[in-house]
Amino acid sequence: MTSTDRAAAFQLSEDAQDLLFRAARTANSFSSEPVDDEQIRAIYDLVKWGPTSMNQQPLRIALVRSDEGKQRLLPHLSEGNRAKTESAPLVAVLSADTDFHENLPKVFPHKPDAKDMWAGDDGFRAEHAKLNGTLQVGYFILGVRAAGLAAGPMTGFDAAGINAEFFPDGREKVLVVVNIGKPGENPWFDRLPRLDYDEVVTTI
Repeated sequence: MTSTDRAAAFQLSEDAQDLLFRAARTANSFSSEPVDDEQIRAIYDLVKWGPTSMNQQPLRIALVRSDEGKQRLLPHLSEGNRAKTESAPLVAVLSADTDFHENLPKVFPHKPDAKDMWAGDDGFRAEHAKLNGTLQVGYFILGVRAAGLAAGPMTGFDAAGINAEFFPDGREKVLVVVNIGKPGENPWFDRLPRLDYDEVVTTI
């Protein structure tokens, strides 16, 4: 099967496949074009439908837009991530809510005791919040791309510092910081290779 045949196997158009995956890149510089709240609302209203275990939905999004907010964030980032973050019109600090179980009566209503199942085990709850929150991070990045914006996800930061600065009550734990906007000057590094199918997939 050729690459053209593989592209035809999807219900998404080839242009949409390129937008989300093949042509999408992690931006390292951004233009000054703003990203408004309605764009982010549209992104969230799409990606919230992605599945999570027991519909937990632990992802929380803190939007850092102001200069003051960035000055609070930048010292906690790795030095190589600071300039690109400062240039981005919007930065999303994506975290996992370790008390996601409090919302289960709303989002998992057919099991009335779901909240109680999770209430007594903080460690187990934190593990699931991280797993499902990270899954939602992937949905969010694809949503940003689907909106025609560039995403610059980063994990190079002092997590304890960000948690203390932005989530002092200890309930939320940072997962990823994502710069969002239109690409700026020389935004891309060289495209890196990917593993081939036979290096990844086994059949049992």
